[in-house]
Amino acid sequence: MAAKHHQTIAEMYETEAVDYEKAVTHYEQAADYFRGEESNSSANKCLLKVAQYAAQLENYEKAIQIYQEVASSALESSLLKYSAKEYLFRAALCHLCVDVLNAQHALERYVQMYPAFQDSREYKLLKTLIEHIEEQNLDGFTEAVKDYDSISRLDQWYTTILLRIKKQLNESPDLR
Repeated sequence: MAAKHHQTIAEMYETEAVDYEKAVTHYEQAADYFRGEESNSSANKCLLKVAQYAAQLENYEKAIQIYQEVASSALESSLLKYSAKEYLFRAALCHLCVDVLNAQHALERYVQMYPAFQDSREYKLLKTLIEHIEEQNLDGFTEAVKDYDSISRLDQWYTTILLRIKKQLNESPDLR
């Protein structure tokens, strides 16, 4: 019951008060309570909200850790394993916000965790983005994102994160 209340409070902070830090706090508490009730899918749903807002608040380490944790959990279920691709994609984008080298290492780990990830459009986009970042190719970066978006629409979260990565590429002559 407490889990549901914290989730409701978090949703209120998310939509009405627009205070993402407080929303994160309540989603974390809700996730803890849901875990205590053995309701892992509800806990993961709350954790994904925590990761989403953590990344928006530029707390990338926290977002990465949660996305990896939820992806790992999804891979244990034959029904959920296909959703792991999205969580690994999000984690890798958060890595790119921090630095390219860690993103490359993370991609290697993600392929070991989930070999099918290597054949995904998301993985191919990440590899292309890393290449363009290393070459300082802003136009190539933009074109790769545009091509991906023309087939799979990128939501607001992805757009925000990709714009941050692009801005870093624009501002720092060498991200490596």
